[in-house]
Amino acid sequence: MKRLTKAEEEIMHMVWETGPCTVSQIIKKMEEPHPPHSTISSIFRILEKKGFLDHKSYGRTYEYFPIIEKKAYTRFSLKDLVSNYFEGSLNNMVSFLVEENDLNLKELSKVIESLDTAKKESNQKQNH
Repeated sequence: MKRLTKAEEEIMHMVWETGPCTVSQIIKKMEEPHPPHSTISSIFRILEKKGFLDHKSYGRTYEYFPIIEKKAYTRFSLKDLVSNYFEGSLNNMVSFLVEENDLNLKELSKVIESLDTAKKESNQKQNH
């Protein structure tokens, strides 16, 4: 999977939220002043080349839809972040978040509980 630029990522978040859509529909969701149609259309084509979007043609109108799920890109981005900034260690990342007060102990407990639940569900699926 390829890393997205900030502009590409913003567009993808809108497409994930909207579902199948046209360039014009996404532009309408953007803040004023709206960017030129050609600019956003170019980003859509780049996202298509990178394998994030595909389209269906209805005459001269293209309806785009995501082919990479948001969850898959989130996983990729998180692994990339951990690898590039925390020596590949989730422990280092969590320690950093706690030290910077971006994650309190109550939130950390919830994260651990969620991870335990996910692990149990994963083990149950493997055993069936």
